[in-house]
Amino acid sequence: MSILAIMLVLSACGSNNANNNGNTATENTGTANTGTANSGADNAAAAEPKVVKDAMGHEVTIPANPQKILASYLEDPVVTLGDKPVAQWSVANGIQDYLAPQLSGVPTIAYDLPVESVLGFAPDLIIIGSESSVQKGLYEQYAKIAPTYVLGDKVNNDWRETLKTIGGLLGKSDAADKAIAEYDQKAADTKAKLEGSIGKKSAAVLWLVAKNFYLVDDTKSSGAVLYKDLGLTPPNLVSNMPAEAKASWNPVTMEKLAELNADYIFLVNSDKTDAAETLKNPVWQNIPAVKNKQVIELPASSAWLYSGKIAGELMMDDVVKNLVK
Repeated sequence: MSILAIMLVLSACGSNNANNNGNTATENTGTANTGTANSGADNAAAAEPKVVKDAMGHEVTIPANPQKILASYLEDPVVTLGDKPVAQWSVANGIQDYLAPQLSGVPTIAYDLPVESVLGFAPDLIIIGSESSVQKGLYEQYAKIAPTYVLGDKVNNDWRETLKTIGGLLGKSDAADKAIAEYDQKAADTKAKLEGSIGKKSAAVLWLVAKNFYLVDDTKSSGAVLYKDLGLTPPNLVSNMPAEAKASWNPVTMEKLAELNADYIFLVNSDKTDAAETLKNPVWQNIPAVKNKQVIELPASSAWLYSGKIAGELMMDDVVKNLVK
């Protein structure tokens, strides 16, 4: 994986958390609920165009029943609502592999949404996650192609709010609420299984990429699923992390990892060729969870670097598979 690709992934992780491995999604991708039927009320709400104001204050006319939605890096909520986008987010090394079954046949578009590429897909609605993605006149160029709505970082950093907002735009608020209720029920069921099996033991989520380790924040992506939704205990390195130093994925040195006190480690391994050498390091080998053979290794194609209903449900499936006996 190139340094440029890593930087692009970490940049994406700042809003929702990303992965850029090009492998096909693993077998557990078939277990998530990928869409929710629209109610009659939702269908009626989508029947007419509506004018809304986005996070940047733009007045945007949302078309009735848009058919060609471009929502790069927002494919999880779009798919959850039963739609298929006109193009899917990508970087040089690949796509969001965990959504491969739902996005089969959907062409890719570069992560930075080149105007010429956007124009070529002729979308009838563009949804953008972060304000930073439409700076330097990009918003005006996109808006000339199709109505363009910016969620804003505050919404974009919370997958539930993202799903509800996009559901509102598409006239699918009831479907969004139903999807969140389904997720919360699955989380409650999974939490109960965990408590019955391992109690509130601690778990760390590490990402190994380009011989470097990153530790997930307790409020983002797999951290939010493990600690908030499922009630597992954050390890010391997460709990003691200064708030001002937190990022979605935090670099951690091998020497710092020697202090890690976690019952389990979930290791997302993005190093196809270099991982064996890195994981032979004596410091790594002496971490208690490693010595106790409590490391659950996950492929880079898994959902653990992402956020969303589908991603979270797949993480829960992995947790049950590995921790519930």
